[in-house]
Amino acid sequence: FIMLYPIPSLLSWQSEFLAHCFFILMLCFVMCLFRVMVGPTPADRAVAIDTLGILIIGFCAILSIPTGRDWYLDIAIAWALQSFIGALALAKYLEGRGFDE
Repeated sequence: FIMLYPIPSLLSWQSEFLAHCFFILMLCFVMCLFRVMVGPTPADRAVAIDTLGILIIGFCAILSIPTGRDWYLDIAIAWALQSFIGALALAKYLEGRGFDE
């Protein structure tokens, strides 16, 4: 677990809050992975994969707070763009239309 030690630049309640945020994100990540593996329909799996992308964006954004590194936010923005384009492509594929339409 990433946040087992207190962060010196943050107050104790902020460090504890970030640890709880990471724990909740990891719990949601595990639940989404379960939905990807067991999802009854391809649409359920697609929604779970999109949700995993959103969780990764949140993880990068929260990780930028204690480390003070701005490039985590750049990664989150790039991941959001890629996730959006991937979700559109997957929706068109599941709908049965080609990419040229």
